[in-house]
Amino acid sequence: MTRPPQKRRLETRARLLAEAARLIQAHGYGGLRVEDVVEAAGVAKGTLFSHFTDKDGLLAVLIGAEVMRLIDEMESAAPPADLPQLMQLLVPLLDFVASDRVIFDLLLRYSGSTGAERDEVVAEGFYRQIDLWAGWIAAMQTAGTVRGDHPPALLAEGIQAFLNQVIAIRFCQGDQATGTPAEALHPFLAAWLIT
Repeated sequence: MTRPPQKRRLETRARLLAEAARLIQAHGYGGLRVEDVVEAAGVAKGTLFSHFTDKDGLLAVLIGAEVMRLIDEMESAAPPADLPQLMQLLVPLLDFVASDRVIFDLLLRYSGSTGAERDEVVAEGFYRQIDLWAGWIAAMQTAGTVRGDHPPALLAEGIQAFLNQVIAIRFCQGDQATGTPAEALHPFLAAWLIT
């Protein structure tokens, strides 16, 4: 008995994503090649392009899923009471985005902020971060541990902006970058959130 076309298509897409994820583990995001993915998945190159517009579209799906997983972890953690706890919760996401320039570039591009391409999961990840952080900030404002003179959503958007700025500067610095991404981010957030 043959599988229905839709089921077969979903299975092929899942196989492409699984093989791409496996290859990324071995070679990194920048080392992923379409030829290797299709060979490992046992499909033609055109099949990959029928599921994803191009290699970057495939990567955006994988990166978006990882960002969503990290946001899920942040949402399930106890809310931060102060800036050190906030920083601790941001570190996994910050480290992931800062780990490979491909990740950073594709997140910006597929969020719609720096290009015409848009991936709904990537864009939703940016909004979920802002909403989550705004909730944390509102609670910290009530407790008096962060500034209360601006709306929580504005302060949360500032966290997003500083996070992106710090990562962009680190990639510009290349081998000259020192310290961890969190160490670079902390002074910005301290100046932004603490009165």
